[in-house]
Amino acid sequence: MEAVQLALTRERAVRFEVQARPRARVSRIAAVRGGALVVQVAAQPVDGAANEELITTLARALSVPTRQVELVRGASSRKKLVDVIGLPIEEVARRLHDAIG
Repeated sequence: MEAVQLALTRERAVRFEVQARPRARVSRIAAVRGGALVVQVAAQPVDGAANEELITTLARALSVPTRQVELVRGASSRKKLVDVIGLPIEEVARRLHDAIG
């Protein structure tokens, strides 16, 4: 199984790329492709609803509050950059691996 490419920022956040797939039946982490996490999002990409659902889905998968997951880049794109605050990089890797599928 391919792994998500994680990086540690100067601020000690864990950063990774996400490919969002809006209009799915259910929101879930689906796979890893090209080092990016593929997340299916049930919300429509209207007025930030899909971004909010993406943050909620990632926070649920990582077992952290939504305030610890930040959208850094890509608010209007399917390709996004996300930071997770407050978890070690190894723990983020483990939790994302467990959530895929």
